[in-house]
Amino acid sequence: MNICIPVASDLGLESQVFGHFGSAPMFLIVDSDTSQCRVVANSNQHHSHGMCQPLAALSNEQVGAVVVAGIGGGALAKLRAAGVKVLLAQPGSAQQLLDAFRAGRLAEPTPNHVCGGHQHGLGGCGHSH
Repeated sequence: MNICIPVASDLGLESQVFGHFGSAPMFLIVDSDTSQCRVVANSNQHHSHGMCQPLAALSNEQVGAVVVAGIGGGALAKLRAAGVKVLLAQPGSAQQLLDAFRAGRLAEPTPNHVCGGHQHGLGGCGHSH
């Protein structure tokens, strides 16, 4: 299964998870079976709160799951409606997230995990950017 991890820079499996899905500069697409990965630019990185189109950058990708540290309610609903599983990440590398995914240690977000805004370090979603 291909999993998508929002990242700030392309360091392969050493890439660190980005704090918020929708505003991540890029997404690391990782094959959970082979560990092969590639980067896709987030063409929807700059958007108003609630206007995230999570599938825009991922439209040509076969992604079964997205692993995020933070995500807005709209993006979460859109991903779920498209049949993409959303899982919560802890800070760390893509390799650490891949290992946790393979071991079944990643939980699905609840309404308490949803970000409330795009203040980018000024309160907002409370996740590091």
